[in-house]
Amino acid sequence: MEDAEYNEIVRALQSPCPGLYCGRTPLSDGNWSICASCPRGSRPNATSACTPCVDEPSFYDWLYLGFMALLPLSLHWFCIDLAAKRRSFTRGVLVLHVSAVVETVLAAVLAVLLAYPRWTFSLRSCRVQRLSDWYTMLHNPNPNYEHTLHCTQEAVYPLYTIVFVYYSLCLVFLLLVRPILADKCLPVRGKTSIYAAMYLLPILALLHAVSAGLLYYSFPYITIILSVISSAAHFAFQLDQSMKSLVVTTLRNVRNLVILFGHWMFHAYGIVAVAELRQLPFRVAFLALVPLPVVFYIVTARFTDPSKFHLE
Repeated sequence: MEDAEYNEIVRALQSPCPGLYCGRTPLSDGNWSICASCPRGSRPNATSACTPCVDEPSFYDWLYLGFMALLPLSLHWFCIDLAAKRRSFTRGVLVLHVSAVVETVLAAVLAVLLAYPRWTFSLRSCRVQRLSDWYTMLHNPNPNYEHTLHCTQEAVYPLYTIVFVYYSLCLVFLLLVRPILADKCLPVRGKTSIYAAMYLLPILALLHAVSAGLLYYSFPYITIILSVISSAAHFAFQLDQSMKSLVVTTLRNVRNLVILFGHWMFHAYGIVAVAELRQLPFRVAFLALVPLPVVFYIVTARFTDPSKFHLE
């Protein structure tokens, strides 16, 4: 090999890799590999060297993982309540609700324990820097339009794959625990919630595969909007829309009270996530806004009664 050609190869190996996600790994002989995707659990730095993910997830990262964990639980509760068709909590319905909590908690704990470092409740991650970090497959460089360097990797390790592990474990625990309890506590209608979950979990996995990056930046607003809509829909099903009736039926009915506090918890979760995303000051003070949608609905419900609108 001629010296000029050798020097050109050396300069190419020492120069940064093209694209955002191509990197080099050190070889046993002291040299560096060609530009390619970094091993799992690492991502390229500014000099294109693949460096391990050693950061701890930020508070916002944990909020995102919590949101992805709460999605199956919320849908489980909704499907159980819808299948039971009861206006109040019964022993069978409560057992299935508790079962859903146990299943999702076990799946979440085991998913964290299986992530690196294994069998600990701490995670090591690569910090999310931009939206494209979630879609590295769409950013494979094509130097000089000659050939494509395939550098697809999990640049947000482990925020992407751990959700798939969690959903898989949710399905496993669902099939292990729920059928036995449903057969004893809610023999006919309890099975419907199981069938619904078996459809919903793959749908959630597909949604995460396609929209994980978008959900990461928008889940606080999605949580707030859905909690407001769901809360309004719950009150809208009340036959008597007077202010007194809405307040009394909410406070006296245990089921309505639990649903109300559930909506408030989700609303507070979204507010905290928005404050964390936007780095807003006085974050705790924003929690005072949690009851506002419910109070607004109760106060203004009498003005939206269709029977009070007359065509002239």
